[in-house]
Amino acid sequence: MSSTTSEVWLPFPAEEIAGLPDSFRYRHWDGEDEFPADPAACVFYVTPYMKSPAVTVRPLALMPRLRIVQTLTAGIDHVLGGLSDLRPGVRLCNARGVHEASTAELALTLVLASLRGIPGMVRGQDREEWRGGFYEALADKSVLIVGYGAIGAAIEDRLAPFECAGITRVARSARTTGRGPVHAFTELPALLPEADVVILSTPLTEDTRGLAGAAFLARMKDGALLVNVSRGPVVDTKALLAELDGGRLCAALDVTDPEPLPAGHPLWHAPHVLITPHVGGSSSAFEPRAKRLLARQLTRFAAGEPVENTVLITE
Repeated sequence: MSSTTSEVWLPFPAEEIAGLPDSFRYRHWDGEDEFPADPAACVFYVTPYMKSPAVTVRPLALMPRLRIVQTLTAGIDHVLGGLSDLRPGVRLCNARGVHEASTAELALTLVLASLRGIPGMVRGQDREEWRGGFYEALADKSVLIVGYGAIGAAIEDRLAPFECAGITRVARSARTTGRGPVHAFTELPALLPEADVVILSTPLTEDTRGLAGAAFLARMKDGALLVNVSRGPVVDTKALLAELDGGRLCAALDVTDPEPLPAGHPLWHAPHVLITPHVGGSSSAFEPRAKRLLARQLTRFAAGEPVENTVLITE
């Protein structure tokens, strides 16, 4: 792919990304009101990071030459609404390989902090209260990972040294891995009652929207911990609030529905819940991995080679 008029839109300044091919004119756009140039010349669009769906898809209808849409997220739900504006054959690629380490770290942090009562201890420190006693450990707990893709596997990597009683894997379809079987979503009703910790790391699709609803939560064992590092709408917030208010379940949420969680929402003050503001991928690990991915993708694109991480091709 070589043309002096072909442009690439990047959310980082091009000079900050080592290894970019010189085949394109690079434009820096990270969701600002003003476009950096005429979108009609863009052939490769890297979406702004952590911007709203409305901002993300705004230029798509003005990009008739577009060949690649590259997200910097593992999920693609925030761009799907704009794909109908594109011509057939445009490839949508995700950021597989960018967020696994950071998101898995946070998932483990949420599990450990919740089990060991860290939020209460922090509040106690603010009040100069010594909150001793016995707390739950991750050791000897049974963990269920719902959504066993690259992030789910990275979460298991980090759970492995913690002497869990068992780790069970669930994905859209059953398969076998080097670590053991991956069960299908259809097996969840039988698996949920056995888990002490349930970690959601599945993409948001029409099949997973509301997956952790009232029936799902009701099958979790008393005192179990629900951890969500996927997308907020994977969990039915109303159903979760009922379980939290009743004191039967605990939760640790990096994502919520709605999001951002507005002031005054009852989830803020529900018992036994730890909330972080969707920072699973937002760490120092993000930027170097994202830039390496972009250099690799654009080098392949310039050479006419297939790009990586294609998850959808427009029709």
